[in-house]
Amino acid sequence: MGDSTRLAQVRRFAASFLTTARGAAGVLIRVETVEAVQLIVSELVTNALRHAPGPALLGLSISDGALRIEVSDSSPVAPAARVPDPARVGQHGLEMVTALARSVSVETAATGKRVVAVVALA
Repeated sequence: MGDSTRLAQVRRFAASFLTTARGAAGVLIRVETVEAVQLIVSELVTNALRHAPGPALLGLSISDGALRIEVSDSSPVAPAARVPDPARVGQHGLEMVTALARSVSVETAATGKRVVAVVALA
């Protein structure tokens, strides 16, 4: 299975998770929020697949009106946002994630790191 197939799967998974959460918790989630979450998930998983040896793990959870997106991988190297440059082709993923999420952080894990993005749902 290629990376593009995996990325399509994680985007669908994120949308399905939010649809299920909306039904189960009665939380109103705008289409724009679902699309932003799909982009964030896609960017974080892409980075994990591209820059870390070994598997990547995606976790989603909702608490206090926010979605917590966690992507864990086996590399201990924290991602770093580059200086914004509209002339640069590519390497804007972390910039986009930071612009769309309420917060973005990197946590050290026993086997690498976990990148966490929190997105407000309301």
